[in-house]
Amino acid sequence: MSRVKRGTTALKRRRNVLKQTKGYRFGRSTKERMAKVAILHAGSNAFAHRRKKKNDFRRLWTVRINAAVRLSGLSYGRFIGMLKKNNIALDRKVLSQIAQKHPGTFERIVKQQVS
Repeated sequence: MSRVKRGTTALKRRRNVLKQTKGYRFGRSTKERMAKVAILHAGSNAFAHRRKKKNDFRRLWTVRINAAVRLSGLSYGRFIGMLKKNNIALDRKVLSQIAQKHPGTFERIVKQQVS
């Protein structure tokens, strides 16, 4: 029988793990066991933060709308309440974009709600 040399699969796996942790600090980029743990934690954080990002953007839109509405002497809550009462179905993302890029248009929307 011919001799079988082993270790190619393990070496390939090790290289792949260390390639994924390139740029990590300390032993996490050089030691296989620490690198595996770092990849596991990074993956779980990435998963959670992809969902958290949606919440972060919604908060940003709220802050932008509030800042734009305050110039007209209203509060954010009152403005949103007026929009709902008048059945205007603009979401917060669109409202914040209008407030940021077209302040005149946003001011007209606010004045329409007040009157």
